[in-house]
Amino acid sequence: MKTVFSLLLLSLLISCGTPSKKAMNITGTIDGLRKGTLYLQKFLDTTLVSIDSFTVQKDKPFSLGDDIDYPQIYYLYLDKEDGDTLNDRITFFGEKGDITINSLLKTFESSAQISGSENHVLWEDYQAMLRRFNAKSLDLVKNYLEEDSLSLDVREAKFDKDSKNLLKRRYLFALNYATNNADKEIAAYIGLYEISNVNPKLLDTLYSKMSENVKNSTYGVEFNKFLSSLKEDKKE
Repeated sequence: MKTVFSLLLLSLLISCGTPSKKAMNITGTIDGLRKGTLYLQKFLDTTLVSIDSFTVQKDKPFSLGDDIDYPQIYYLYLDKEDGDTLNDRITFFGEKGDITINSLLKTFESSAQISGSENHVLWEDYQAMLRRFNAKSLDLVKNYLEEDSLSLDVREAKFDKDSKNLLKRRYLFALNYATNNADKEIAAYIGLYEISNVNPKLLDTLYSKMSENVKNSTYGVEFNKFLSSLKEDKKE
């Protein structure tokens, strides 16, 4: 009897001393960081809040987590503590499971290597294409400012036309990207935050192609509410 009691007590002590694992667990290193605090953040309603933190010492691995239900955008915020004013965030698409984030102190955001999230892989591909559109937009501005063989009116008309065409192409790309990945939560995110001002019929079509799991996700539910609000506004 005493043996059974001892085993139960030992089991209880072990379970109490072992931290419960979150639905999403993030580990990694920040090369070059000797001392600082990392904060795991996300938006709750319209407020960015910190939901977990970890104090880093001399390049040691960090560990953060959250009891996430559905994939969504998170931020890894660095608050350095040695007098440097470097404060920066890494944006990533979090989801259930184990996620690894490794980066460098000097280029905290741009050097981030993230693995373990299928939605984040899609997010990175999407962001890479958006950077190409941004580069083309800068080229239009440069051509407008440097072109001296045309009158000001002609240059302005050409710049306006080219800018609208580029914006249209950007929206079409985002819509097609979301539609082609309608079985992932990133589709609802794009519909809700990236192309919310396109033709409502196109947004309806996008929503109809989403899987039931995506429709029931955090962004899927919000996207559906947004579509419903558009229909209500149209009735008024």
